[in-house]
Amino acid sequence: MSEENSTGSNLIWAIAMIIIVAIIAGALYYSGFLGGTKKEKIDINISAPSAPNSR
Repeated sequence: MSEENSTGSNLIWAIAMIIIVAIIAGALYYSGFLGGTKKEKIDINISAPSAPNSR
């Protein structure tokens, strides 16, 4: 009887550990620590509009 309880308990702990590791890995991936989000450089050129021609 004790072996059945031990097997069930081990299965529950194994599933719990898989879920915990998946949550931690997802959080690290989402935060960019594991390369989940790549920062892009954006080149912006701003110039003043030319003066209108007065004829």
